Amino acid sequence: MHSRIQLSKEDIRKNKPTRDEYLDKPKTPLVLVLDNVTNSYNIGAFIRLADAFAIEKIIICGELTISDKKLKKASRNEAKWVCIEYSDSTTSSLQTLLDEGYGVYSVELCHESVDYSDVTYPSPCALVLGNERKGVSEAALQLSHQQIHIPMFGMGNSLNVSTAGAIVLAECANQIRNSHKPNAGFINTEVLSASFNL
Repeated sequence: MHSRIQLSKEDIRKNKPTRDEYLDKPKTPLVLVLDNVTNSYNIGAFIRLADAFAIEKIIICGELTISDKKLKKASRNEAKWVCIEYSDSTTSSLQTLLDEGYGVYSVELCHESVDYSDVTYPSPCALVLGNERKGVSEAALQLSHQQIHIPMFGMGNSLNVSTAGAIVLAECANQIRNSHKPNAGFINTEVLSASFNL
């Protein structure tokens, strides 16, 4: 019997692939598109989420005003495990994804948005998350197959973009992972659990 309830770092590592194995494993066919997200800590949080769910890549769109040093600090050095692309144009990045057969879902409260948990996400899929103040741009919304939102039951109208992204990403990634056969080769997360160290 274990003397501690919480897993040690060594216990957690037992269930993880080696670094080389991880880099060679196919990732979940899911892309995060950040539409002019500017805060370094939000971008860092998305990088950590992308690693946690072993997704295909992140596309950071718009003018990046933060340094590599800040980005590495905010992502706790997990950027080395995540494919990160930079783009001047959200719409051109989305159009490329659409041309490649991705379903595009923007996380934004809109006239015709639906509850994120009521959606059956396709594979491959792209989630669009917007600027901290302005949200997802109209141009990006127009290219989306569907706008989705997180129901809010309190008095607030919105969540921090990385918090909203974590909620939707967890649902979407798990649906896609569960829709593939267990031997599809994706990183197995059934035996892993999140550690909430900030």
